[in-house]
Amino acid sequence: MEGFIVLIVLLAIILLIAFKTIKVVKQSEVYIIERLGKFHKIADAGLTIIIPFIDHVRSIVSLKQQTMDIPPQGVITKDNVTITIDTVVFYKITDPAKAVYEIQSLKKGIEYLAITTIRDIVGKMDLDETFSSRDAINDKLRVILDEATDQWGCKIDRVEIKDITPPADIRDAMEKQMNAERNKRALILQAEGERQSAITLAEGKKEAAILEAEADKESKIRRATGEAEAIKKVAEAKAEEIHMVYEAMMKAKPDEKLVQLKSLEALKDVANGEANKVFIPFDATSALGSLGAITEVVKDGKKAKKE
Repeated sequence: MEGFIVLIVLLAIILLIAFKTIKVVKQSEVYIIERLGKFHKIADAGLTIIIPFIDHVRSIVSLKQQTMDIPPQGVITKDNVTITIDTVVFYKITDPAKAVYEIQSLKKGIEYLAITTIRDIVGKMDLDETFSSRDAINDKLRVILDEATDQWGCKIDRVEIKDITPPADIRDAMEKQMNAERNKRALILQAEGERQSAITLAEGKKEAAILEAEADKESKIRRATGEAEAIKKVAEAKAEEIHMVYEAMMKAKPDEKLVQLKSLEALKDVANGEANKVFIPFDATSALGSLGAITEVVKDGKKAKKE
């Protein structure tokens, strides 16, 4: 019985020694191992053997990217306005030994450093500039924090300002200003629309007047062309009629007096037409000349009888 108890005690001691000796390190973590109170090594992920009662694990350090939410801080701007800024920091430990031995608390160090840096940067800006320069503030914060935390084995990847909250009275004034700006833009757009509409209407009237004038011009040209064509056709018809009369007279072999009388009849019909111009054939002018001579002879004969 006593031997059984001794065996159980020995087994317990062996298990205790094994528990103290064998360590399993998880992925993305490292163990800081100390030997007799002094830094010994960094145990990476996997199985690690240490000497029990001599070596011990000082700290377990995560190598994942970590986030730190900085409590909202009241900051005074250059134009003496107190605003509240809420910030978040993204960081990663690059040297676990420095993160453990170079600073008492890495998170507290990053937090205090971020608060003082924010106050320094925003204190040099006006209120309007803080709202329009978030990216610039983020970049400055990241650079300053990264340089300061490098000695702590830490890398600052990003710094983001989540929110900037001005006082209530400043918010009311900003809202009124925004409403005034929106109303101003609306009036400008309305005036621009009315101006554009008036320009478009004037251009439309101008185009309509030009088209109307061109249409009237074309109408007059077509009417004048039609009238000229009609006059030409009437003249051609009368000329054809005279030609036909002449042909008929020539076939009948008339004497000179008959030819002259027929020519006069044809000229009378031509003169009574609607054409503005009368084309007199050469033979007709000869007949008119003969007729004038006959008239003079008749007049002379009448005078002689009276005497």
